[in-house]
Amino acid sequence: MSPRRRLHPAWIVAGVAFVALVGAAGFRATPSVLLHPLHAEFGWPLATISAAVSVNLLLFGLTAPFAAALMDRFGIRRVVAAALTLVAAGSGLTVFMRTSAELILCWGVLVGLGTGSMALAFVATVTGRWFVRRRGLVTGVLTAGGAAGQLVFLPLLANLVAAYGWRAAALVVAGATLAVVPLVVWLLRDHPADLGLPPYGATEVVPAPARTGGAATRALRALRTAARTPAFWLLAGGFAICGMSTNGLVGTHFIPAAHDHGMTETAAAGLLALVGLFDIAGTIASGWLTDRFDSRVLLAAYYALRGLSLMVLPSLFGDSARPSMLVFVIFYGLDWVATVPPTVALCREYFGSSGAVVFGWVFAAHQLGAAVAATGAGLIRDQLGSYTLAWYAAGALCAAAALFSMLLRRRPGQPTTAPPRSAGSSTAPAVPTGGSAAPAGTAVSAG
Repeated sequence: MSPRRRLHPAWIVAGVAFVALVGAAGFRATPSVLLHPLHAEFGWPLATISAAVSVNLLLFGLTAPFAAALMDRFGIRRVVAAALTLVAAGSGLTVFMRTSAELILCWGVLVGLGTGSMALAFVATVTGRWFVRRRGLVTGVLTAGGAAGQLVFLPLLANLVAAYGWRAAALVVAGATLAVVPLVVWLLRDHPADLGLPPYGATEVVPAPARTGGAATRALRALRTAARTPAFWLLAGGFAICGMSTNGLVGTHFIPAAHDHGMTETAAAGLLALVGLFDIAGTIASGWLTDRFDSRVLLAAYYALRGLSLMVLPSLFGDSARPSMLVFVIFYGLDWVATVPPTVALCREYFGSSGAVVFGWVFAAHQLGAAVAATGAGLIRDQLGSYTLAWYAAGALCAAAALFSMLLRRRPGQPTTAPPRSAGSSTAPAVPTGGSAAPAGTAVSAG
């Protein structure tokens, strides 16, 4: 790299990826704000509206591993630009819907496919290709992009809904998402080798792999190989519970639950936005910690602390934001997606060059859990008149996820913390955060 070129293009790629994730997060923030307005206008039960959220969450996860493989086939730029266009179309078309089936098609299918193509497998792909040093930290920053989108959009959407109705909010999300597409086409690049440069932290150019067909075949082959190992099931099981206890439950039902206790929707949306603010700090800190400490221990601590906070939550609701609720928001927010950097690192450690695609499948489990919780919590509320049972169940499941994390075993000879990082320590994009890489296509047993 030329001495005059002080900023490595990897940082530009990471910046564009962050903006794209923020744009996609606009619609991720919308469901909890629109539940009651849609119920009031169309008379649909909360369980029916939550079912559309569940389809969205499920496709958001199931699309991820195929999107990671498609990025290998067609390039990151094309896949992300198409995904943002899908999100904008799905959000914009909701203003014309008249039936719950149309809600599921627009809100569930179109937006689910679009956001799924920019899910955390996208983060794993970008960091795996462009970074050797600072990989855990960058993973944390990009993961925080979703939280930043929530922070930016939630208060705005809540006020738009209150002042102009839910259709205005849907159109704002569509416009904001579409506005990101030109930036992606202009600045996002697929591989450092396309610019004749090594990844950040490496000294030699790593040739871009030949693009081959069969993206779906590659994604399924990675799943078949990973599924033979206990590591995959422990990671997927823990991440499914992560989805239940974040996107599916809190992300979808926190505002309606607060409204049940007399809090206004705008006030509750402000609290959820604060969760997003502290999530940014927590996720970036988690990425920094993942570069230095054992990812298994970090995951166990994150899940255990989250479970404790959810057990306390039912006693904190009221008609206003009391200090105890603000303490919960800070504590829970710091933990919201702090699980992502260590999970990405473990997928690289166990599955080598297939780590990004395998993480896509682990993330699919996350969204499956989120979909179950979104619908299940809606059913609990419809049948029992309260969300209390849902909070307690999520807390207990988080304790199980902590146990899953501790059952993951370190490979023989693997260091407890990440090895010292030097600019020339590695050139292979598959080198994991916190450990050495498995050979491409192999898996290491966790048990």
